[in-house]
Amino acid sequence: MSVVHKFSENQDQFQWEDVEGIPYDVEGIQSAAKHILIGEKEGAPNSIMRYFNLAPGGHSKLERHPQEHEVLVIRGKGKVRIGDNDFVVNPFDAVFIEGNELHQFSNPFDRSFGFICVIPRKS
Repeated sequence: MSVVHKFSENQDQFQWEDVEGIPYDVEGIQSAAKHILIGEKEGAPNSIMRYFNLAPGGHSKLERHPQEHEVLVIRGKGKVRIGDNDFVVNPFDAVFIEGNELHQFSNPFDRSFGFICVIPRKS
């Protein structure tokens, strides 16, 4: 089923119609929220598109796994660790993380850091 989730910014909250932002409460993750923009609910057969928001001081898990990530920063600035390297990223920077590469996203800054992340759908 094809779908359009309209975007609205309301009082510094990034929101999409019919998409609920949920706290990402998993061990190793701090001050993060996840929105599944396109996924199983929409019938996407090959990939999942998510939006993550990291509050100041927030971070994703430091991890490696088989799936790759395609990321587009759309809000604020943050840091991404890839292997042994750290990069400061800003809106509209694009990041590719190869499968099995050690990585982590973090927000050491004083404003929210948000990015779109596309991953392959697990078969």
